[in-house]
Amino acid sequence: MDAHLRAGVAVYNEGEYHGAHDAWEELWLGLETGTDDERLLHGLIQFTAAVFHARNGNWAGAVGLADSGRGYLRGLPGAYRGVNVETARSYLAALETDPERIERARPPALRVDGEALLYDDLPFDAAVVAAGVLASEYGYDESRREGAAAFARENLAAGETTFETLVLEFLRDQAGQ
Repeated sequence: MDAHLRAGVAVYNEGEYHGAHDAWEELWLGLETGTDDERLLHGLIQFTAAVFHARNGNWAGAVGLADSGRGYLRGLPGAYRGVNVETARSYLAALETDPERIERARPPALRVDGEALLYDDLPFDAAVVAAGVLASEYGYDESRREGAAAFARENLAAGETTFETLVLEFLRDQAGQ
């Protein structure tokens, strides 16, 4: 879960509000409904979707997602699994009453263990997840993407870092777009 959690946070913090949920969705769907982990991921998915809709002027969509996102995050500790849940809850409450606030200021950074993760901060397993999210978001061939990730893991296990460098470079290139 940690790699997916960190990847989604970094993707979101890099401004890919729509793509961020893809790092969490498959994992979330496999969790038992109502568990703290399920509520965290569901709430983060709603949070990033609310931000995405607000950024695109879909005020009604942003308000509805802000309301449901707060519901999923309600009752979780202010920092759960290291994520700044209280910041997300507070922003969702503000977004619910004033979705146009997104036009006046950037949404808050998500943090893990106090750090607003970006691509360069990710360990390799999380970087592979983030690269897969971005490749999917921008229409790269899925079979090639999965093959590249598997090859990178094999290379890393063998002590080679060339392909790891290429995965990280892909993330840096996407951040520069």
